[in-house]
Amino acid sequence: MKLLRLVPILALVAAFAAACGGGDGAPKSVPSDAVAVVGGETITKVSYNQTLDQAKRSYTAQNKPFPKPGTATYGAVRSQIILFLVERSEYMQKAKDLGVTVSDKDVEARLNQIKQQYFGAGTTPGSKPKTQAQIDKLYNQQLKAQGLTDKDVKDGIRAQLIREKISEKVTKDVKVSDSDAKKYYDDHKTQYQQPAQPESRDVRHILVKSHAVALTVYSKLKAGGDFSKLALKYSIDPSKTTGGRLTVCKEKTVSCPLKTVAPFENAAFSLKTNEISKPVHTQFGWHVIQAVGPVNPPRKATTIPFDQVKAAIKQQQLQQQKQDAFTKWWNDTKKDFAKKTKYQVGYEPPASAAQTTTTG
Repeated sequence: MKLLRLVPILALVAAFAAACGGGDGAPKSVPSDAVAVVGGETITKVSYNQTLDQAKRSYTAQNKPFPKPGTATYGAVRSQIILFLVERSEYMQKAKDLGVTVSDKDVEARLNQIKQQYFGAGTTPGSKPKTQAQIDKLYNQQLKAQGLTDKDVKDGIRAQLIREKISEKVTKDVKVSDSDAKKYYDDHKTQYQQPAQPESRDVRHILVKSHAVALTVYSKLKAGGDFSKLALKYSIDPSKTTGGRLTVCKEKTVSCPLKTVAPFENAAFSLKTNEISKPVHTQFGWHVIQAVGPVNPPRKATTIPFDQVKAAIKQQQLQQQKQDAFTKWWNDTKKDFAKKTKYQVGYEPPASAAQTTTTG
């Protein structure tokens, strides 16, 4: 169980404030003890090295060798760390502009939710939920296994909460009206079409090679034998692993692809519910069939009415439009910061190599 996958691997860093030195918001040269300047904020080499060390500890905790300096993999990790710290700084500055704050209480509440989600349930269905002491013990075991501290996790959670609150702020005016939903419905009606269904029936069967074995199976079933167990023991059909269950159809369609041979079909549709057939011979062998439900009548193709899907469409479209709005805002934010970001020579991520650098 990887609880802390919820905190991206490079979220194993100190709090925002630890990553950045103060500034007045204006771009400036990169000091010799820094890897970058983002707007007026300085990302120090100390912060970079701390983050790199935490990444190394995470690798060690998972018994993975950390990439060697000079390799492409090491360069990729290095670039990820720098980009991560830069984006953290950008988020912090925008959070300040938007008046977004996250309290320690907010962080604790989310952490408790996560602990309950990953560690709170019993180990088997119906077992008692774990005590808080048991939950905390499992949580601490995961921290150790992944080379993390409680503070690492809380800092990652704080970052996620800030992102969520920023998203709420920048997408608060996104709305989806009934008419928007109706237009989507009309433009995508095929999504709401239910294909015609032929007459069908749910059955289960046991297929064997000889009539003699089929009679043995039939006798055992009539005597109260367990169908699933007998199917697993005797059947040569792949359905044996699912108790011999099949849905057979009078016509082959996309929604009901299994149309069986005539002797099997005739027996399957003539049985009463729960009735077991005598052995039926087909080109595949001998079948013993049981009808597990009534015959399902054919159904014409229909389109689900708009009113039945309106709420779902509105929710789906709202989520998509909010995501699109946030993505646009974030891309615009990064473009704006790109003009105000400078990297120390040797610390430029590949996509930013053309940006201003300072020797130091």
